[in-house]
Amino acid sequence: MVLFFDIDGTLWNYKNEINEKTIEAIRTARANGHKCFINTGRARAFVTNEKLLSIGFDGIVSACGTMIEYNGEVVYSRLIPTEDAIRSIETVREYGFKPILEGPNHLYLELEDFQGDMYGDKVIKEMGDKLRGIDECWGKWEIQKMSCATEVPIEKRDECFDKLSDLYEYMIHSDKVVEMVPKGFNKGVGIKEVCELLGEDIKNTFAFGDSINDKEMLLAAGVGVGMGDTYHDLSEFADYITTSLENDGIWNAMKHFELI
Repeated sequence: MVLFFDIDGTLWNYKNEINEKTIEAIRTARANGHKCFINTGRARAFVTNEKLLSIGFDGIVSACGTMIEYNGEVVYSRLIPTEDAIRSIETVREYGFKPILEGPNHLYLELEDFQGDMYGDKVIKEMGDKLRGIDECWGKWEIQKMSCATEVPIEKRDECFDKLSDLYEYMIHSDKVVEMVPKGFNKGVGIKEVCELLGEDIKNTFAFGDSINDKEMLLAAGVGVGMGDTYHDLSEFADYITTSLENDGIWNAMKHFELI
């Protein structure tokens, strides 16, 4: 079997704390011959936590399927063309959005846009020296997707979306945050690409996620496992709802399906 795990709300909580039973479950699954992949909306530059990576994974699908690593090597990477990136930044700024450009090596944002913002503070703290300014690197970015703070009226937000609808699919996390993913990509596509790489039937896959941005991943996998007690109701997309992250959700699900 090939197992895919979302990070935020699935592998760890909002404080980036990882349940020891989760670590044990993944290591036991690998010892039993199953391959384990991170499958995250985070760009690779935002996946650097040593405790997370030291769990031991066979690969990483990052930035909603736009980059895939296997056995420590990048086997696929799709960057947003510079002309599309410039158009995107100029358009979202015109509508009052505050963009974060997400890439394999750096994240780009303007610090003044996110002063006092909880999510912005988390990004800035986690990224450290991998953070760059959008304007200081103008036209020289390497990016795979975007996120934006969107504290604007819904009508204005949707008008902006329409102007870039040829380039992106949108995942609206709240009335303040939107994720902009290049058309044709999502976490489910990442699972399909990994299965092709491994020569594995997609029926022999499990996906573990906690939120609406895991929808495509849960639907694509042979078995989709939703974490319990989350903000989003995943019962429509998941085949099985396990216990919460804090209550050993991954361990319990993997025991239930006899993966460990």
